[in-house]
Order: sequence, then C-alpha cells, then structure tokens
Amino acid sequence: MVKDEGMVKIVIYVPESHGDTVRGVLGEFKAGNIGEYDYCSFTQRGIGRFRPGDGANPHIGSIGEIEEVPEERIETICPRRIARMVIEKVREVHPYEEMAFDVYPLLDIGEL
Repeated sequence: MVKDEGMVKIVIYVPESHGDTVRGVLGEFKAGNIGEYDYCSFTQRGIGRFRPGDGANPHIGSIGEIEEVPEERIETICPRRIARMVIEKVREVHPYEEMAFDVYPLLDIGEL
C-alpha cells in the first residue's frame, strides 16, 4: 500500500450463490490487499428483502411480491483510486439488476 493514497471500504450485498464469484473478482482486481496478504475480506450472512416494481426484471422473485433471499455482506478495502473500477467489475458478475453496495472512506492511523 502506498502511503497517503487514500483507502475505502467497499461493502457489497450478494445472494449466497454468488458470494465466491464476487470475492474472486474483488481479489483479482486488487481489492483486499493488506500488507503481504491479498484476497482479504469479511463475510456476514443475512436475509435481503425487496419487492420488484413494475419495470423491474428480477433475477430472483416476482413483480409486486416481497422476496426474502439468503445473502452475504462482503466487506473489503481498496485504494480509492481503483474503487470505481472494482465496483464496475463486480457489477459484471453480480446477478441483481440493482446491486446494493456501500463505499466508506477510511482514515489512516496518523489521521486519528
């Protein structure tokens, strides 16, 4: 990691069936590199809930019906300068029409 390049945490919600694929893309495109380790991430399982609207084309579920899906919350870090590219690469393999994700800026220990 280059000092002062700025890091972000990326959090992606994905059906359990696609968790390994998403983690693979994250690692392949250099998200999750910490020191001499790569492909670093944390996964938490939960239930995603949604209702597809009239114009939706859902991968899972039916228009107008509330759906519950076993999902994974995958967290990793990456340099801010590559975060947009990493998210775009994940979108290519993510099954949902609308991918839910968060990006958080991270502070360096020197900034505390």
